[in-house]
Amino acid sequence: MRFLAFFTIPRETLLLLNLTRPFSTLHPLPPDLPSHLFTLLSHPNWHHHPSLPHLLPLITPFHVSSLLHLKPSPQTALQFFNWVATKPGYKHTPFAYASLLNLLVPHGFLRPAETARISMVKAAGSPDDARFVLAFLRGLNLNCDEKFRFKLSVKCYNLMLMLLSRFELVDEMKGLYVDMLSDTVLPNMYTFNTMVNGYCKLGNLSEASVYVSEIVQAGFALDTFTYTSLILGHCRSRNVDGACCVFGLMWRKGCPRNEVSYTNLIHGLCEAGRIGEALKLFLHMEEDNCSPTVRTFTVLICALCEAGRKLEAMNLFREMSGRGCEPNAHTYTVLIDSSSKERNFDDARKLLDQMLEKGLVPGVVTYNALIDGYCKVGKNSEALEILGLMDSNNCSPNSRTYNELICGFCEVKDIHRAMSLLNKMFERNLSPTLVTYNSLIHGQCRVGHLDSAFKLLNLVKENGLVPDQWTYSILIDTLCKRGRVEEACELFNSSQEKDLKANEVMYTALIDGYCKVGKIYEAHSLFKRMVDEECSPNSITFNVLIDNLCTQNKGQEALSLVDEMIKVNLKPTVETYTNLIAEMLKEGDINHANKTLNQMISSGCQPDVFAYTTFVHAYCSQGRLEEAENVMTKMKEEGIVPDSLAYTFLIDGYGCMQLLECSFDVLKRMFDAACEPSHHTYGFLLKHLVKETLTIKDGCIVEGSFAQGFVSNDLINVWKTLDFDIVSLLFKKMVEHGCKPNVNTYSKLITGLCRVGRLNVALKLLNDLQEGGMSPSELIYNELLRCCCELKLYEEALSLLYDMNKNGHLAHLESYKLLICGLCDEGKKAMAESVFHTLLCCQYNYDEVAWKVLIDGLLKNGYNDECSMFLKSMEKKGCQLHPQTYALLIEGT
Repeated sequence: MRFLAFFTIPRETLLLLNLTRPFSTLHPLPPDLPSHLFTLLSHPNWHHHPSLPHLLPLITPFHVSSLLHLKPSPQTALQFFNWVATKPGYKHTPFAYASLLNLLVPHGFLRPAETARISMVKAAGSPDDARFVLAFLRGLNLNCDEKFRFKLSVKCYNLMLMLLSRFELVDEMKGLYVDMLSDTVLPNMYTFNTMVNGYCKLGNLSEASVYVSEIVQAGFALDTFTYTSLILGHCRSRNVDGACCVFGLMWRKGCPRNEVSYTNLIHGLCEAGRIGEALKLFLHMEEDNCSPTVRTFTVLICALCEAGRKLEAMNLFREMSGRGCEPNAHTYTVLIDSSSKERNFDDARKLLDQMLEKGLVPGVVTYNALIDGYCKVGKNSEALEILGLMDSNNCSPNSRTYNELICGFCEVKDIHRAMSLLNKMFERNLSPTLVTYNSLIHGQCRVGHLDSAFKLLNLVKENGLVPDQWTYSILIDTLCKRGRVEEACELFNSSQEKDLKANEVMYTALIDGYCKVGKIYEAHSLFKRMVDEECSPNSITFNVLIDNLCTQNKGQEALSLVDEMIKVNLKPTVETYTNLIAEMLKEGDINHANKTLNQMISSGCQPDVFAYTTFVHAYCSQGRLEEAENVMTKMKEEGIVPDSLAYTFLIDGYGCMQLLECSFDVLKRMFDAACEPSHHTYGFLLKHLVKETLTIKDGCIVEGSFAQGFVSNDLINVWKTLDFDIVSLLFKKMVEHGCKPNVNTYSKLITGLCRVGRLNVALKLLNDLQEGGMSPSELIYNELLRCCCELKLYEEALSLLYDMNKNGHLAHLESYKLLICGLCDEGKKAMAESVFHTLLCCQYNYDEVAWKVLIDGLLKNGYNDECSMFLKSMEKKGCQLHPQTYALLIEGT
């Protein structure tokens, strides 16, 4: 019999399917479940076999396929196939159906085979599934003996075309259509409409028109489905006017328009920004005997949200239920996304709760909208709560979920948690993308761990990804900011050797680097090279050069460069004007600076907080505090929120004028505005408090507790000589002015003290914080831990580390490195090993642990044996390292 001699499911495919089989600890999986099932099915009353109820939860589509390959009798196979489908949550895959068809068709079971063939098409859930179904059924069609009469029918062809159209596989559609004609199967109207719709989804009207012509040649008339597809095609090709013409033609031809016809056109109008016309069309629907569908409402709600017309969107949302059209998961997702982008998280969570109350199932897109919103404003704990909610609701995160979380943690410089999320991705069999690695490289650079950033770059290449312009621009910019301009230049040139065309961001970063180290000739040469290579400089490129000229007091040359900007059709930006204003203010030319500010406003360029803060600084430096306050008032009137720097300049200004009470009044304004003071803010307050304690008594200078040689304008000396009495005075003054010290206050003071090694005072502050009923933050613990390790106070460091772990805080790996190496230096290697074991129980990325503790710590300090011992500990614990990391470890030893 010449039947499918070669067309079977590849063994590799079956093996891949086997990797996904579930595991049960209640009933161990038989060594060969398919063979075991085959034996059971040989019994006449196999349905009642006592082991079947235990085996049923273990059976997967892979096992079904493998069982059918053992060739049980077709009738028994069919009965078992239908029986196993009754298992809750079980769904046959196209591969399982293929195995069944390979058994049924050769034995002449054509009626159930036809049912299985149709079900196989419907079971395809991905483009790969669709391609498999196409290949298998084509093979079945080509190799079928005539006597079996199991050729593809017009219904099967149409179902397969519809499947391919669903995944926009138009090339495969075209090939199948040709097969259909070769097979002398006559296309019907359903066939033609499917072909038209497939191409219209892609906006390919020229190909769609070929099948429209065939409709006419076949003697059919274009129907509602055809016209509706053409409306979609015009909208997808951004020709909304053409879509409107087709819509009007339907009425003239007497072809009824349906809800989809309206919705397609409304969607096209919305995407073209013509929301007013879309709303008019929406109101016209009922006159045409068409009721808006949930998609119609959702399209309009989405457009209104994107246009900033949220109130109208919410009114339309409320109107839905009143018109008997209940919102679906997509409708809620649109509103949740909009609320999250507007930072209205309470509204977003209420909408999510409504969804769940109505029995709607939020998808990964819904949860991602909330996670992205939280991460963009630094609310990473709340984002992790949503991740936990996803798990509890059986919604699997995707790569985008983790990319958003990783980006969020990198933005707040919490690089260890960002790296640990990379572990989670691997655990969930999610492949990190270039976006993932770029975010992590950026995060490592932001915290100053450039070596780790380059190790991540190597991982990018090892994992088969190609670094892009964004990858290189991050590294070039960081190297330049650290003064390593020659290395940045080498990296820039190496990227071009890899056929990666440098963009304006890469050029600008390197130009800025040259300017910062005073290599002005090289900066201007690179600017010329940029233009010669047809990479257009942007406003940021010009601003870098303008800023450099301003730094060199070359104001006129800077103004000339502004003229050059305008000549190449680049408008001066806020930063351009701010650089010029800062230079004028530095020279004391406030009048000229004000004229430039007015010119900036008249050009349509709205000053930002940085522009106004330069004026606040200038006025405060000259003791012109009333004018500085006027600038603050103007900022608020224009809806610009002053930042901590502006308030800090005011605090220092009043302090310099010996108006310390006014300085504390400004601090109260900061508290009221929810603007967190920086450690510089508190540094200036402390500086002026000390000045106030220098009083004359009986003709003698009585100093406070500050040491001799204190320079009032040197903040470093403030921290170096600070004692607890002055801090107590600061707290007393704060309370008097209605701004009670909080965790942030303690955090900033402890940070300032730890950075100059004043650990004793910092630890007193920690004790005072805890006695006040407040819990130290992770930042406070990390500052104290780092200071202990740098001062080689390892017992104190171990005590802090214990408290951190007890409170769920994550210590920086840099501190672990210093602590472990320090303990090794003191011969306390058992204690070092214990600390390392503690580290492995925390949520760190294992590669990062190896890079920072084993390679940069132990190996660099000559502790090769200890490194090997700790590496074995990692392996015993099941910590998997990237091969590239192993290579670095071998190279280091």
